Amino acid sequence: MKEQIISEIIRQMLPYLDNAQLEHLLETLQHCLWSVEVIEKPEGAVQRNTETNEELLTMFLSAKRVEGCSEKTLRYYETSLQKMFSQVDSHVTHMTTDALRNYLSEYQQKSQCSKSNIDNIRRILSSFFAWLEDENYIMKSPVLTISHLYFVRLADMLH
Repeated sequence: MKEQIISEIIRQMLPYLDNAQLEHLLETLQHCLWSVEVIEKPEGAVQRNTETNEELLTMFLSAKRVEGCSEKTLRYYETSLQKMFSQVDSHVTHMTTDALRNYLSEYQQKSQCSKSNIDNIRRILSSFFAWLEDENYIMKSPVLTISHLYFVRLADMLH
């Protein structure tokens, strides 16, 4: 059973890692799971549900409310993140830097908004994904490498 799990993890990571990284992952999994016994759940066992994007958004807004954000700011966060959810069709734990960069780029082109507006949205995304990282829902924020300068340059090219 343990070997099947390791094989499935390696198979799913194939598109993301080169051969050396895959080999290191395999060795790491074998080492970490060496003394672990894996038992298959009986059929019909209930698996913990993962929170939906909307549930995570609600928790994020609650955290921001506790931090002292105004209701106006919270509504702006909520609206901005709901728009992103409607355009990027995946769970937040699977969103990539490229998908978010494309979303921001398309948003800027469609709405013809100002540089500061698109940077505000980028900062909201950054805050949300940093919170997800802090709360251990994701390993690393996909917004970290999206520089505000990218969108300033993009806006300059469009005008």
